Amino acid sequence: MRILVVCAAGASSTFVAQRLRTAAHAEGLAWSATAGTEDSLGVDVDAVDLVLIGPHLAPRAAEFAEMAARHGAALAALPEDIFTDLSGRRTLALVRTTLGLDAPSER
Repeated sequence: MRILVVCAAGASSTFVAQRLRTAAHAEGLAWSATAGTEDSLGVDVDAVDLVLIGPHLAPRAAEFAEMAARHGAALAALPEDIFTDLSGRRTLALVRTTLGLDAPSER
C-alpha cells in the first residue's frame, strides 16, 4: 500500500506521513507513506494507492478525488484534529476504513 499525505506546503503532511508509517509498521504492514504538496499532487498521484488530504484542503475534496480516481487511487480528507494523533493509529484506522480493510484482530 502506497499512501500520499498532501498539504499545502508539505510540512504538516510530513509529520502525519511519518506517524502513519510508524503505526503501519508496528502492525506488521509493509506500507509506505510519503508527504506531498497540493502543487505536486498531479504528478505524485501516479505512484500511490491512496491520497490523504489535509483538513484545510477538504473544501476541494471532490476535485482531488476525481483526479485520484483517474489515476486509480482512492482519496480521503483528514479530520481537523489529525495533528493530535501522535501515534498515527487513528490515521491508520482512517486508511483501513477508507479502503474497506478489516482492522487487526484483538490480541
